[in-house]
Amino acid sequence: MVTEAPYYHQTYQESDVFLHAFRNRIPLLLKGPTGTGKSRFVEYMAHTTGQKLITVSCHEETSSTDLIGRYIIKGAETVWVDGPLTTAVREGAILYLDEVAEARPDVIVAIHSLTDHRRELFIDKLGETVKANENFMLIASFNPGYQRGFKELKPSTRQRFVALNFAYPEAKIETEILVNETGVDKDIAKKLVSIGGKIRNLIELGLSETVSTRLLVDAAKLIHSGLPKRLSCHVAIVEPLSDDEQARESLKDLIDLMI
Repeated sequence: MVTEAPYYHQTYQESDVFLHAFRNRIPLLLKGPTGTGKSRFVEYMAHTTGQKLITVSCHEETSSTDLIGRYIIKGAETVWVDGPLTTAVREGAILYLDEVAEARPDVIVAIHSLTDHRRELFIDKLGETVKANENFMLIASFNPGYQRGFKELKPSTRQRFVALNFAYPEAKIETEILVNETGVDKDIAKKLVSIGGKIRNLIELGLSETVSTRLLVDAAKLIHSGLPKRLSCHVAIVEPLSDDEQARESLKDLIDLMI
């Protein structure tokens, strides 16, 4: 259970969409680049609805067995242990599949029957079909265009969800987020947001990912705790973004100029 309300600044009608999707038992897909608040939004809404939240961070080795469950040896017995998906289906929890496009294809196959009118999970190892609890909700997130389309969701999968698009917030809101998250001075927060805006427009550097709100929050935390401003920006923004020496020097020059 998310016992404390996470700070979240609504920029659209995300909460309304979530609540209506929840009431109508419709899966929800969150699209957007890393660090734009997708996971924070899910935590915020889990707290708002009072629902248990189970989060799975998907990667290339995540399989349907990891989600559904497996037999394990316990003493002299072989016992079945439910995975996070089965647990959420039985108990009526929110299951959040973070970066679902990174998972193996069999994961998508496993959740198909939960994303339409059936709302049921077939566990082949048990020969059992589990009807989803009425409070079960499936949420997935992914980063469209990540690594130039290397990992994408098929249209047949995407059309099983209603979707929300997450983008970097406008400057005023992003400044408020930095101040609320870190306690940093508002003028410094404005400078960091301005740096973020400049870097996001530097497409000529060929960065695979641009600066996220999360990175700006990290820089603000370091500054607020007493680390010099330029050094904070270099280690929290420049170094995580690129290993290319020329790109890093360009980013450092930009930050030095603006700080």
